[in-house]
Amino acid sequence: MHETVIENAAALNQPTKPPVYKRRLLWFVLLCLLAGGIFAYWKKQQHSGASPAARSGSKAAALPTPVFVAAARRGDMNLYLTGLGSVTPLNNVTVRSRVDGQLMAVHFREGQNVSKGSLLATIDPRPFQVQLTQAEGQMARDRELLNNARLDLERYRTLWKQDSIPRQQLDTQEALVRQNEGAVKVDQGQIDSARLQLAYSRITAPISGRVGLRLVDPGNMVHAADTGGLLTITQLQPIAVVFPLPEDNLPQVLGKMKTGRLAVEAFDREMKQNLAAGELTTVDNQIDPTTGTVKLKALFANRGSELFPNQFVNARLLLDVKKDTIIIPTAAIQRNPQGAFVFVLKADKTVGMRQIKTGISQGGDTSVLEGLAVGEQVVVDGAERLREGSTVEVKELGQSAKGAGQPGGGSAAKMTGEAGKQPHEHPQ
Repeated sequence: MHETVIENAAALNQPTKPPVYKRRLLWFVLLCLLAGGIFAYWKKQQHSGASPAARSGSKAAALPTPVFVAAARRGDMNLYLTGLGSVTPLNNVTVRSRVDGQLMAVHFREGQNVSKGSLLATIDPRPFQVQLTQAEGQMARDRELLNNARLDLERYRTLWKQDSIPRQQLDTQEALVRQNEGAVKVDQGQIDSARLQLAYSRITAPISGRVGLRLVDPGNMVHAADTGGLLTITQLQPIAVVFPLPEDNLPQVLGKMKTGRLAVEAFDREMKQNLAAGELTTVDNQIDPTTGTVKLKALFANRGSELFPNQFVNARLLLDVKKDTIIIPTAAIQRNPQGAFVFVLKADKTVGMRQIKTGISQGGDTSVLEGLAVGEQVVVDGAERLREGSTVEVKELGQSAKGAGQPGGGSAAKMTGEAGKQPHEHPQ
């Protein structure tokens, strides 16, 4: 009885727990309030523009894309083959002495242009003059002996006809005459040799060209057997350029050579400056198996000495001219799995993708075989930000797309300016 009273009293002192459904309702209300707060905060951020980058991107997306365009034009497209070659002189001569002696004087300046036959140097001529005098004296002596022997021969013939001398004496005199004639010929050879040595003491230019650096100073002894020379002369006008081309182009080149002359232009290493114009003269007789190329030689007049021996140049061979073709800047052409395409500007300032078929490309231009008409404008810069139907803002030359919020405007203006140039003309 006493224990029952204690348990009832303890039960009255414990707090009463709320029902389960009331706790669940409380948690649901709290979650709803939290979600509402997050949603309100997000909306506030959207309206207040808390993210500058997001606002800038949304504003830029609403503006038209700045682009540069160029019109497709009709013209001639030149087909070139280019190879890195070297300038080779047609003649390069090392001038040496042909006699032994002391170098007395030099009659040229280093780097001077000389003509064939010009006096270049003088070797002491006195020893050769002495040899000539001796040979001429011996010649005079032997000629008089020959004349006396001939007179005696005539007397012996008369006496033999009179049967006054034996036949043997006449034959001996005839032999003496022939010996003296031989001696005179030897003397004449000695005279010619002395005169030749005397002529060799004056060294003249064997060809016309440019003189190099002097290799021997006056006062030195020079010999015909010396391995070195006195100077070198290089022919500069005309001059040749030897350059390689892939063997795959050989049939085309040989075919064009049969129909006429092929023009060749020499450019500097950066292909920016046209140094000289010439024509193809010959093709080597074999292909280099290690490189798969064949060497070609072109001849240049080089009247202004634009080309220099052993200079590296880019030789550009004009192989063919495609007449009356549609031309656009190469920068306008894009690629996708279906092939080449361009963005064509429409009248409503939007662009459309147009698949095209391209031909040859030269100098920043490409010929279009199918897909474009003359006068249609294509995007040459800014195409990477475009898609079908994009609205664009066409920029004029000199304006910068970068100033309108897009990068790369300066380079686009340059490309568009190059695209507006006329096609390459056939070199004369």
